[in-house]
Amino acid sequence: TTWPNTDCFSEVAYSQSTGQKEQLSRCLQRGIRRVQDLCKVLQLPTVFEETAVSYFQRALQHPSFHLVSLEKKELLGGCCVFVTCRQHNWPLTMGTICSLLYAKQELFASVYLSLQKELGLSVPALSLGDLVKTHLNSFRLFQHAADVPAPFVEDKEKMVARTMQIVELASETWLVTGRHPVPIVTAAAFLSWQSLQPAARLTCTFTRFCKLAGVDLPPPAHLRLKELLEIFLRMASQLAWLRVFNMDKKTVVKHIGDLLQHRIFLLKNAFCLEDEEEHRAVALGEGSPRSPPAAGGTAQEEGCPSEGKRQREGGARPLLPPCLINPRKRLRTAAPSTSDSAITGNEPISDSEIEQYLRGPEEIRAFRKAKAW
Repeated sequence: TTWPNTDCFSEVAYSQSTGQKEQLSRCLQRGIRRVQDLCKVLQLPTVFEETAVSYFQRALQHPSFHLVSLEKKELLGGCCVFVTCRQHNWPLTMGTICSLLYAKQELFASVYLSLQKELGLSVPALSLGDLVKTHLNSFRLFQHAADVPAPFVEDKEKMVARTMQIVELASETWLVTGRHPVPIVTAAAFLSWQSLQPAARLTCTFTRFCKLAGVDLPPPAHLRLKELLEIFLRMASQLAWLRVFNMDKKTVVKHIGDLLQHRIFLLKNAFCLEDEEEHRAVALGEGSPRSPPAAGGTAQEEGCPSEGKRQREGGARPLLPPCLINPRKRLRTAAPSTSDSAITGNEPISDSEIEQYLRGPEEIRAFRKAKAW
């Protein structure tokens, strides 16, 4: 770097220069091109591309990203695009970005969280409604094709509306919280598609449905489908005209429209919420202890109409998150060896065991009397 003088140019340190002729580093140039190419593949507006490029430049100038690996720097551009889409309510999932970048979701998530923390970016939550519309747009079941049978073709607006209702029901029953949204949307789309014409579509499997629609079948989608069907079965048990039938996971699909129409009422009757259980327990605790059990049972049935039936069925579970209803199995501890189980006499004595050795005044007098003999 040189400093201009009237006579000649003298060399000076880079820190004293103006930096007007400074060029972008190769890493920054490659990253900007990668961000621009990613925006073109996703067909994002120009405003999104400019915002993502500015985020990427800010990130590379931050000291926290100077010494990261090359793999993380390549994912940094995808994180900037993902943040930009989320800020503009553009329905884009992390799985879509990872598939385009051939990246692991765990590594991408760690870089994304670091970017959000270091730059102080505010990222709103993803709208499930927009995601449902975007995900269903890729389905090939809305127009006649050679590989799609005629009874399997469905109206797009009807399927989107029914899928939205099922996704809202899943959100109200704790099936969405803390989970990937795409498997839930895929399972909801399958149930809505079957329920619109159940006579011709009940024999179609979930795997075949995804192949006909031209979408991937996420591994957790079968579990989400099972959970949704269990919710519908619990709701169907509260409809008077459905109690005479033996509902199963196949036949309940025919009545999904009626169940969604009375969703709020059926959810209140099908599930016993925690706060109702607590209030009922407090009320029973404050009551007279001499009251007969039959009166308590009658009070419970009056407080919750379906409580008596739930008790006869063995007790229905409350409306709780799946992680509390079906917790992960704990690892079994190794069986103690013979050397560990041997008694040495130095084992600690618990409080309950000590209380067994404490004697009252009468026991002490009897013990002294017996000792005198």
